[in-house]
Amino acid sequence: MTAFHVPAGSGELVRTPAGVLLPADIDPFHRRLHRIAPAGLLGQTTQTTGMKRLEAISGKTVGAQSLWMGQTHVPASTASGNHHHGASETAIYIVSGTPVFVFVDLEGDEPVETRIQTAPGDYIFVPPYIPHREENPDPSIEAVVVIARTTQEAIVVNLDALDWAEVDVNAEGTTASDC
Repeated sequence: MTAFHVPAGSGELVRTPAGVLLPADIDPFHRRLHRIAPAGLLGQTTQTTGMKRLEAISGKTVGAQSLWMGQTHVPASTASGNHHHGASETAIYIVSGTPVFVFVDLEGDEPVETRIQTAPGDYIFVPPYIPHREENPDPSIEAVVVIARTTQEAIVVNLDALDWAEVDVNAEGTTASDC
C-alpha cells in the first residue's frame, strides 16, 4: 500500500510495517480505529452513589489524549449523589428512561434548584465545575445515558450538597486512577 498524502509540517517520517510513510510523532496506538463492544466497558472508574459509570473511550482503554466517553446507568426510583466533573465539559445523550438533571441556577436574584426533565434522544451540556445530580423518577425503567467529556480520564468530585461551597476550581478532582 502506498501513502498518497502525508500531513503538511509532519517533519520526520517513519515507514509502518505495511510500508506506509507517516509522521514520526504518530505512535502505533493512534494509527487505527478502536472498537469497544458492550462487554468491554470498564466499571473501574470513579463512581457516585446512586449510579454506575462504565468507561468506554479513555486514555486507559484506547489511548485517547483529550476525550473520555462512557455510559451512566441510574436504577429506577433512584437519585445520584451530588457531584461535579472538574474542568471537564460534559455532553450527555439520553439513550433510555427519563432522567432528571438537577442543579442550582445562580443567574436570578436568588439561587434556585432547577430540574431539567429529559427523554430519549435529548442532549444535555454540563459546563465545568457545575454541581449537579441525576435522578430517575421512573419506578420501573433504568435510565441510561452516553457521556462524553473533554478530559482524557473521568473527573468526578463527589459533593455533600448541591451548592458551590465544596467546589475548588484549582483542584483536579478524582479520576479513575485514584480509585
